[in-house]
Amino acid sequence: MKVRSCFSALSISIALILNGVSAHAADKLTVLLDWFVNPDHATLVVAKEKGFFRDAGLDVELVAPADPNDPPKLVAAGKADLAVSYQPQLHVQVAAGLPLARIGTIIATPLNALVVLADGPIRTVADLKGRKVGYSVGGFEDAILGAMLTAHGVDPDTVTMINVNFSLSPSIVSGQVDAVIGAYRNFELNQMDIVGKPGRAFYPEEHGVPAYDELIVAAHRERLQDPRFAAFIAALERGVQFLINHPDESWQAFIAAYPNLDDDLNRRAWADTLPRFALRPAALDQGRYTRFAAFLKDRGLIDTIPPLDTYAVELGR
Repeated sequence: MKVRSCFSALSISIALILNGVSAHAADKLTVLLDWFVNPDHATLVVAKEKGFFRDAGLDVELVAPADPNDPPKLVAAGKADLAVSYQPQLHVQVAAGLPLARIGTIIATPLNALVVLADGPIRTVADLKGRKVGYSVGGFEDAILGAMLTAHGVDPDTVTMINVNFSLSPSIVSGQVDAVIGAYRNFELNQMDIVGKPGRAFYPEEHGVPAYDELIVAAHRERLQDPRFAAFIAALERGVQFLINHPDESWQAFIAAYPNLDDDLNRRAWADTLPRFALRPAALDQGRYTRFAAFLKDRGLIDTIPPLDTYAVELGR
């Protein structure tokens, strides 16, 4: 009887403790995305939908920005916790004085590509001499194209650059331009194939441009000791592990959260993006960041290169 009473008392104590834990409010964390939700954000969505963020004590809100240029600026101003951004932009923003630091990687390869029609007259990068190339965002895309052309002995001044805004695929399909720079290899190539105008991609990292991380997580440089950030990156790693091990179940979780994305384009993009996710989101390739900073300086996009540890870190080290 005494044993049973002790056991009952212990059970009640455990229940109270568990109830206390479950009743404890999770730490709110706002993550500003770089764009509207799409398969590039698969690991974030999986980590949220499968409860990995919740298990880490976090209540993560994924927010699509009204202006894609705003997220890093808002984090730098202390108005948001984390931003999904791009390694190339991080270098430029830090050199311009924004107090940002990379704390994790989402997509570990470039997605940017130079795209032409598969059956068109452009067979090599050198064939772009005297042609028209469309772009969306000046500066970085100009630098990439310039490096690719130079690597093939073409003077960039012989190429006419045309701002097509975000109509990359339509502008090349319609013949407005002969090629586009800044096309995402996991999206634009699929869009072109779907409309019966397949494309061919030239990958910058194979034509004179150093490899870089496409999508990264950026935080305010003065807030790197925030314990929520390390917990977030650890949960993100659980998300990528689950995604790689269970791609079909992950896709179902993704479209359950965002049913409007259940279409042919996003299914294709999902499959093409899977091998590009960073398996170790916290891991920092210091050589990659050093090389790319030097590239940007050589191309005139930044004037100085800050010490790497001031803008890219591995949390917990």
